[in-house]
Amino acid sequence: MAAQVIALVGAECTGKSTLAQALQTALSARGLRVTWVPEVLRDWCQQHQRTPQAHEQAAIANAQAQAIDAARADCDWVFADTTPLNTALYSELLFGDRSLYPMALEFAQRCALHLLCATDLPWVADGLQRDGEAARLTYDTRLRAVLSQHQIAYATLLGQGEVRTQRALRHLEATLWATPPAAYATQTPWKWGCERCSDARCEHLLFSALVNKDR
Repeated sequence: MAAQVIALVGAECTGKSTLAQALQTALSARGLRVTWVPEVLRDWCQQHQRTPQAHEQAAIANAQAQAIDAARADCDWVFADTTPLNTALYSELLFGDRSLYPMALEFAQRCALHLLCATDLPWVADGLQRDGEAARLTYDTRLRAVLSQHQIAYATLLGQGEVRTQRALRHLEATLWATPPAAYATQTPWKWGCERCSDARCEHLLFSALVNKDR
């Protein structure tokens, strides 16, 4: 059976790549076959030493989808460091072009879960791809609106480093693993940080009980 895809989405400089690699490491240690797919746009910009123009966006979106689909053949879980939806959003925000949304949204509907990386990490300049804090917030707002408009469920992840990784793992356990994979089921389960709620869709479950602990 082909792997399920976990989409890591969010604005620039929100830790998607770091989180994807951390989740792969954590779940591989539990005996699962896991991989992650890096962002095609980053490699494209490095290769061409510029950002793509409007007419080049569709090819990048398709390449991202193809890379994710190719990775599904040899594992149980794929963590996608963004999806074609990222390209569709940038095409709209930068060029006023909404033509990539049908393909991007169809792909998004096939993902098992979307983890939205919040903008609480410091913005850091990174050459060609980073547009600034204002652009990051604009993207984040539009992304949330698109996901909500098209009823694509997502969980927002706050925090840095291991804190964010553990919150992602808790949400995976709560939403996808009511019956955990056999290799995972043999491990000691994570304990909830909140005793007042059992609804995995509630962000209070993920965050509020951890606030004092994180400080």
